[in-house]
Formats: sequence, C-alpha cells, structure tokens
Amino acid sequence: MTSSGTGWSGGAFGDRAQCVLAPNADTMTLDGTNTWVLREPGAQRCVVIDPGPMIESHLDAIAQAAGGRGNVGAVLLTHHHHDHSEAAKEFAQRMGCGVRALDPEYRLGSEGLGDGDVVEVDGLEVHVVGTPGHTADSLSFLLPAERAVLTGDTVLGRGTTVVAHPDGELGAYLGSLDRLHALAEAQEATVVWPGHGPVIDDALGAIDFYISHRRERLAQVETAWRSLLERHDPPATDDLPMAVVEIVYSDVDPVLWGAAEWSVRAQLAYLQR
Repeated sequence: MTSSGTGWSGGAFGDRAQCVLAPNADTMTLDGTNTWVLREPGAQRCVVIDPGPMIESHLDAIAQAAGGRGNVGAVLLTHHHHDHSEAAKEFAQRMGCGVRALDPEYRLGSEGLGDGDVVEVDGLEVHVVGTPGHTADSLSFLLPAERAVLTGDTVLGRGTTVVAHPDGELGAYLGSLDRLHALAEAQEATVVWPGHGPVIDDALGAIDFYISHRRERLAQVETAWRSLLERHDPPATDDLPMAVVEIVYSDVDPVLWGAAEWSVRAQLAYLQR
C-alpha cells in the first residue's frame, strides 16, 4: 500500500526528462503527482505526461519547464485518475496541443493512444506499453534512449500500488508486471520513472519485488478469506472484503484500509474467477 513521505522533489533525470512535482501530497499520492516533461536534447518541443491536478501554480511550473505555448507537441496520460488527468485538457489548450489517452473521454483532439504506438516529437521517441490492472486504461511509456519506463501508478517510487476494483483487475495487473519485468530483464528498461515517489534506479529489482509482494498478499488474502468462510458466523458478503483487510492489513495504517479494500475486492474476484 502507499503512504505519505518526504524527501522527493522531482528534478532533472537523464538527458531528456524533468519531473515537475505537483503540490498534492497525501496518503495516496505520496509526495504528489509526478508530471514528466520529456524533450530530445536540443529540440524545441516536448512531450508532457500526466499534467496532474488542477492547481494553477503546478500548471505554471509545467509550462515553464516546457518552454511555454507552442513548445508542447503532445500531452499523454498514463490513466484517467484525476490526480493525473484533471488538468490535462486545460493545460493542453493553454499550450496549443492535444491530449492523447487510451480512454476517449480524456482525449483532446482526434488522436488516441494504445499499446504499440510510438509517439515522436522532434526526434524524441516514446513507446506505448499497455499495462492494465491498476485501472483498465493504464499505460506505461518506454523511453528507449534513456532505457527508462514511465509507469504511472502501475509501479510507484515507494510502497506498492492499489488495484482499483472494479475498474482495476488483478489478473491484468499481474500480466502487466510480467510485461514490465520482461522489458527490465532484457535491459530495455533499467530505471523506473513513476507517477508518484522517487525514481527507481533498479527497475528489475523493483518489479521483482512487486511480483513477489503481490503473490504473497494474494496467498494471505486467500488464507484469511477461507478462514472467515469456515467460521460458524461468517461475515455477510458485503462485509467480507473489509473483514479480510482487518486480518491481512493489520500492520497497515487504518487510514489506508479503504484503499486496501479495493485491492482485496480485486483479489477476491481473481480467486473466484
């Protein structure tokens, strides 16, 4: 699960990236949403990923990093959650460009975005990798020139993410982790530039951890679920997910139990498929 923290403030990474941190820190967004400004060295235009929440000071900071109107070739979204997408259309209109997303509802202009697409802006290449699971429309972006993968909420810079049931689905999420693992194992992605929290310099190690953690949690949820059902007075169906949370996530701050319940519902759906 996620938790708030301090010490991360964004900055420049590699030769092509600048992370502009949104001032929306809380228990679910960690230090805030990472907005990524990607530009080929020496190029005029850039790509902006996840403009984030509708906070004017943040939009001003992104615009400054991008170089102002006319210097953004496209806005891309990793997924539709408001802490990533809320300001996308307004920012794109301000910069004079479109918004590309998997979900048509979040687009501005006619261009969509999907697995296998390559977005090219002034020599910069961004490869789209479908990574559903956190949400149905979750995408990651591979930057081959940096061997970096921008994961949105699929892999976070600290802690673990939520499978946001019912939109999110655990089977899809496990498949997405396997896909990212293959990119890391092939050294196509050696660093993770996440949607929240600090960059991860060991992509393979982080994804290995995510996979093992998710499998361990699933086993814990299954054990708790079966033990609850075997009681002489098992919880009502609607109360069962939270009863599992109280057992499996007893070491987690209760403020995060609501998010944990989403993940437990996703895990129970997976176990009952």
